[in-house]
Amino acid sequence: MIIGLSRMKEGKPLKITMIHGQSHRGSTCHIAWMLAKKLAGTDGAVTEFFLPRDFGDFCTGCTACFMRSETLCPHYEKLAPITAAMDAADVIILASPVYVYHVTGAMKAFLDHYGWRWMVHRPEAAMFYKQAVCIATAAGAGTKSTLQDMAHSTFFWGVAKTYRFGLNVRATKWAEVDGGRKAAIDRRVTGLAQKIKQNHKHLRPGIKTKAFFNLMRFLQRRGWNEADQIYWHDRGWDGKARPWR
Repeated sequence: MIIGLSRMKEGKPLKITMIHGQSHRGSTCHIAWMLAKKLAGTDGAVTEFFLPRDFGDFCTGCTACFMRSETLCPHYEKLAPITAAMDAADVIILASPVYVYHVTGAMKAFLDHYGWRWMVHRPEAAMFYKQAVCIATAAGAGTKSTLQDMAHSTFFWGVAKTYRFGLNVRATKWAEVDGGRKAAIDRRVTGLAQKIKQNHKHLRPGIKTKAFFNLMRFLQRRGWNEADQIYWHDRGWDGKARPWR
């Protein structure tokens, strides 16, 4: 779903795509929206998806996406709207409450479908110009491992910069979070939004991303997977070209 926002006072508004790992509007969803509104400002649009409502299929493990083409995935067409929204975004927000110290099953099933986009296979060039935010909340503990679940994917997709925002809200419902804690959350989100906007002006992948890309470039030059090798060669990445140049 795309929600229009009004005009930002200065600067071009960022395009935001949010993917929620649950279909209810709990604490994680509210915090994700706090950030999205501060980033998009007023003239932009926030594209929002809820899992498993908007996508809920499990990866079948057929390996067709790796070995031949992502278009052969039985769920490729269902995923297409989310894929397009992520590619069009400046900032991707992945938000999941903590379920037994990890992301929800719906979020994990979603991320499983994008293994073909990892740098070891066929990364999307646009990802190297994006920022991502992984958001996780818990009534108790577990945000660190939950954030890692999502941040693994954003790094291996090639996203230039990923932020992790984990919070123990000490409540099972947003309505039960006390006012003082909500005010503190808002201050943290404001600071994060300012950092993202500032970094967007001169965004480039970090050393770790570039180093891993170059390692994958070496593997692709050896030609261990034909579909991937052709993809890299067509873009010149096995030579001097780089997706961030």
